[in-house]
Amino acid sequence: MLKVTALGKSYPAPDGQVTVLSDVSLEFAPGDAAAIMGPSGSGKSTLLYILGALEPPTSGSVTLNGTDPFTLPPKTLAAFRNKEVGFVFQDHCLLPQCTVIENVLVPTLVGPADAGVESHARLLIDQVGLGHRISHLPGQLSGGEKQRVALARALVRRPRLLLCDEPTGNLDRKSADVVSALLFALQQAQNAILIVVTHSAELASRFPIRYEFIDRQLQRVR
Repeated sequence: MLKVTALGKSYPAPDGQVTVLSDVSLEFAPGDAAAIMGPSGSGKSTLLYILGALEPPTSGSVTLNGTDPFTLPPKTLAAFRNKEVGFVFQDHCLLPQCTVIENVLVPTLVGPADAGVESHARLLIDQVGLGHRISHLPGQLSGGEKQRVALARALVRRPRLLLCDEPTGNLDRKSADVVSALLFALQQAQNAILIVVTHSAELASRFPIRYEFIDRQLQRVR
């Protein structure tokens, strides 16, 4: 369960505090899938980074399965984030010197090894349709293929929460359709919570739950 209560985020500025998020409350159960839309600068990515424990809130709380990551010491927080949260960004962020399988296994290099992790990584690579490219470098892949590798990497530790920031923003229509279909299929297979920030109305329309920033307030529209 992901629970967000009265979340706020402000930044200092020369003429006072700039408020990016105010009184955001959300609740998602395992298997839920939600899209968040809004204009640039509305706070979408900031909210995603807070949910993923990459950035602390100014006020309010975030708990994932009863744990508030921002109460954890730094090393424990890093381990929690690595295990419990998977990230997919607009830029695939693959290591150019590493093969597909090596890139997918990167999150497992930190902390205790999971049993059968390499077998799981190979299964994910097969599920995203890249079993025949498992030893290829990112430079040998198309943009859509790189994003599919990034998706497999995000899920390799079986996170409870999968966060995506414009996951299809750099892709052509055909590649975007493939990646979005895989997002839903793999998220449902692992029963993870999926939250996607996007400008794409088409991608957002596929989600059973949808929020939108309207006048800087996050509102549920579906």
